[in-house]
Amino acid sequence: MDDSKKIPVGIIGASGYGGVQLVRLLLEHPQLEIAYLGGDSSAGKSFGDLYPHLGHRANLKIEPIDLEIIGDRCEAVFLSLPNGLACKMAPRLLEKGCKVLDLSADYRFANLETYQSWYGVEREDVQVARDAVYGLPELYRDRIRSAQLIGCPGCYPTATLLGLSPLMKQGLIIPESTIIDAKSGTSGGGRKASTHLLLAEADNSIGAYGVARHRHTPEIEQICSDLAGHEVLVQFTPHLMPMVRGILSTIYATLRDPGLVREDLITIYQAFYRNAPWVNILPSRTYPQTKWVCGSNLCQIGIEVDSRTGRVIVMSAIDNLLKGQAGQAVQCLNIAMGWDETLGLPQLGFYP
Repeated sequence: MDDSKKIPVGIIGASGYGGVQLVRLLLEHPQLEIAYLGGDSSAGKSFGDLYPHLGHRANLKIEPIDLEIIGDRCEAVFLSLPNGLACKMAPRLLEKGCKVLDLSADYRFANLETYQSWYGVEREDVQVARDAVYGLPELYRDRIRSAQLIGCPGCYPTATLLGLSPLMKQGLIIPESTIIDAKSGTSGGGRKASTHLLLAEADNSIGAYGVARHRHTPEIEQICSDLAGHEVLVQFTPHLMPMVRGILSTIYATLRDPGLVREDLITIYQAFYRNAPWVNILPSRTYPQTKWVCGSNLCQIGIEVDSRTGRVIVMSAIDNLLKGQAGQAVQCLNIAMGWDETLGLPQLGFYP
């Protein structure tokens, strides 16, 4: 396709892990071209100096953040920023006519009081937030098609909700019995230096964090409540693993019908995701591993039933930087632009 016909897009927060994954994906996208890379501390630097392995393709400088310039230059903008910053930028970009895809938590919540309570950020953009669409395509594809502002889900909620949604939507489990044991690689903590993410701290060790208070809990509960048709509370515990990328979410819940067997649920999941090209339901007795999805936009799901306890066990694996972040944002933009949602996204991972 002629470059002059491509859609110009911008990335604010281009130097972080989410930003560099977006750059990598957009460079290979047949319908998009990067028209702007924005940053704060990295402004004025060459993107190739920050990420030399992309320097031969991304000969661009990171510019200071100027919403007027961005709005004039871009038709769509990805906000790959810490929580609390996107909400200060999105309203103006929307006024300029841009589609906005936020990778932070700022536009994931229908109720801003919930966001303010868990994130401690005061908000004034109530109407803008009300118009935002939750960007999990497998659940809200129809809403995303007409959206101008998309709040892309977090990595833990993406893996968890894809594993849990058929059970919640079809009323197959007792919702309050849901326990989520999730594990993430260190890239989920971002590129900013943090002591607990240092190799000497994280290597050869596994530990839980955010126990009973992790910020992704209300995000998971919000969508579960929407699916179930009533308020749902879940138990969510994340763990840091000594690996760079990947999420494995293992979900336990009590079945309403103890007579359901593994093959029944595999059939139900296959039907639920029959039009979801990025969700792969694994065969009987096959359980996903993070390495299988590393480098792809796939979510792989394995299912088991414990007839002794009457519980279902669902295992869901994604690459946290792709299906859990940048890849999902591109998937959402594909849908919002009326394109095939697989366009420009990797279907095969790095394994082995």
